[in-house]
Amino acid sequence: MARLPVDVRDLLKAGKRLDQDRGLSVGIAVFIELDAPDALIDELRAQLRPRTSGATLQVEVVEHGKALDLKAGMDAAVLVAGTGTGLIDIITMLRKANTPVAVLGMGEEEYGDRLADLLLQPLGDLVVRPTAAQSVEELGAWLAETLASKRLALAHNFPFMRRAVADEAVKTTAWQNGLVGAVAIFPGADMPIMTANQAKMLLQIAAAYGEKLGTDRIKELAVIVGGGFTLRAVARQMLTAVPVMGWAVKGGIGYAGTMAMGKAAVAYFDEGADMMQVASKLKERAVEHLPGHQGPGELPGTDEVQPEPRLVVADTENTLE
Repeated sequence: MARLPVDVRDLLKAGKRLDQDRGLSVGIAVFIELDAPDALIDELRAQLRPRTSGATLQVEVVEHGKALDLKAGMDAAVLVAGTGTGLIDIITMLRKANTPVAVLGMGEEEYGDRLADLLLQPLGDLVVRPTAAQSVEELGAWLAETLASKRLALAHNFPFMRRAVADEAVKTTAWQNGLVGAVAIFPGADMPIMTANQAKMLLQIAAAYGEKLGTDRIKELAVIVGGGFTLRAVARQMLTAVPVMGWAVKGGIGYAGTMAMGKAAVAYFDEGADMMQVASKLKERAVEHLPGHQGPGELPGTDEVQPEPRLVVADTENTLE
């Protein structure tokens, strides 16, 4: 049997690390202003329900004259805003404690600007959307970016975090493979690295969606994803048609191909597929991009990242009360 362009032992180690990351402790403090919208509070209560004892919530109602402190073990704080005037003291306390703070609100852009001015809150740490569901979804993206080392623990405990954590894994891997493709000097030198990165990306996405990362599953994944090795060889042959700026084209293929593969994987997981089903579907879709193949070859959810047609070879127990 031909040697796979994926080190199975390396994948097994990666799977073990991901499992350990899922088990990390994570703490979120939630401070709710008295006049915060009921719809926003209800949505947050529904989504912030820890699934394991590894996650801890500190939930406090901010009242005038009530002294509040940040409990030990809290990694970030979320301030649920109404008018915002009751949050001035608490946000000052949190900043002195060097705690990452997101101000969560529900409303239009003007309301968000007023909160930012009142609380001197950076716009990057201000989460204000027209509906409660949109605001909480965006909070998930903020938590995934802010608590990077505990992303998988967040996804493991709060299902609404899964998509945001998976998207971060896709973006990070796509940039890595874009750089690998751009700087590779010898023909073919980038292919094993890209394949390994993509396999690890699929493991990260699977971990975010609660998949079991057992030895047998990871070995099967290595075999399936290894099929993408041939597709990158075809992509490289196509580069002969673009002799100028070839390094940029190679980097673009590494980035766009990985992004397309990752977005497709996330879409399949959202539909309820498991890790092996996702890997098999990705391989089938990738084959459809081979020259001469007759078929749709369209990856779900990837319209914005598809390269030019001649280059498309996608590799493919606290509760909030």
